[in-house]
Amino acid sequence: MVDETMNTTPQPGSSTRLFTAKDAIPGALDGERIAVLGYGNLGRSFALNLRDSGISPLVIGNIEDDYAAQARSDGFSVMPIAEAIATCDVALILLPDEVIPDVFATEVAPKAATGSALIFASGYALAYGLISPPPGVDVLLMAPRMGGEVIRQRFLNRRGYFAYVSVEQEASGRAWPRLLGVAEAVGILRGGALELSARVEADLDLFIEQTMGATLGVAIMNAFAVGLEAGIPGEALVMEMYMDGEMETVWRGFRERGFFGSSEFHGPTALYGGLIRTMQLTQADLASMFRDILREIQDGTFAREFQAEEAAGYPMLAQAREMGSQDNPMVLAEARVRELIRGS
Repeated sequence: MVDETMNTTPQPGSSTRLFTAKDAIPGALDGERIAVLGYGNLGRSFALNLRDSGISPLVIGNIEDDYAAQARSDGFSVMPIAEAIATCDVALILLPDEVIPDVFATEVAPKAATGSALIFASGYALAYGLISPPPGVDVLLMAPRMGGEVIRQRFLNRRGYFAYVSVEQEASGRAWPRLLGVAEAVGILRGGALELSARVEADLDLFIEQTMGATLGVAIMNAFAVGLEAGIPGEALVMEMYMDGEMETVWRGFRERGFFGSSEFHGPTALYGGLIRTMQLTQADLASMFRDILREIQDGTFAREFQAEEAAGYPMLAQAREMGSQDNPMVLAEARVRELIRGS
């Protein structure tokens, strides 16, 4: 149910709604007991933001570990996840994607009260059928587009950030006011919350990570290796690719002027070289590979593989971390650049 006072009109030419601070209903969370499940990077930032916004009572649900100790040091009441769920009206589930299925089945679903709300920061577990929410609860998505440290800093600086939001299951009759109330309290609505289903959010997140992210990663590693072979110093290579900050201005240009519009701010040499190499890459048919990747995401193949990875103790993640070991030439080059900068 969407409150009629909210600005839910899609932008011209679009069926997508963007919610901002003016869409939050004053007092939407009055009388609601809030729990944050998981006090990691995102959980800590959200909990601190909620408290600074005057949300009370607020409890942390977490296993007894260093994160629980940090939460207590920060002044929060900490209890087991099942107990936190049983005593709250709204729970933010901020656990790792691959951990959620087991915890949800054993500690969350059996204890969630009828009429309560469960807010997920990722659509992953919902999208690929890894959990089965009880029918009598609101199931909500509030997926921020940046990490916890930046979220906290932007909140303190009174700057917003973006997120995707949706009501996946309505039970209380006040799902949207609740969701936007929490989004306002954690600082999202100062930037904007784009309506997107959990399924599309999960597909999109994985798709960009596994296509654009992977392509950039391979490009950087190959450019470093080939440049090193040609006698270009490793320090200069990592400086040129990302350590000098130029690429950050490129991405800012994409955001402020548009992907194609920002090209006008590069010189003719960069434009010509970029154009002819882009044409060669297009001929390599990256699009075909990207379609295959998206199909494996959408049909659940990737989710099944990742859950198997978690069950096996993350062997592939251990291999990935080994690639970034301290004797990797790129890691060594980065360290030398930092030493040069500190000594200058």
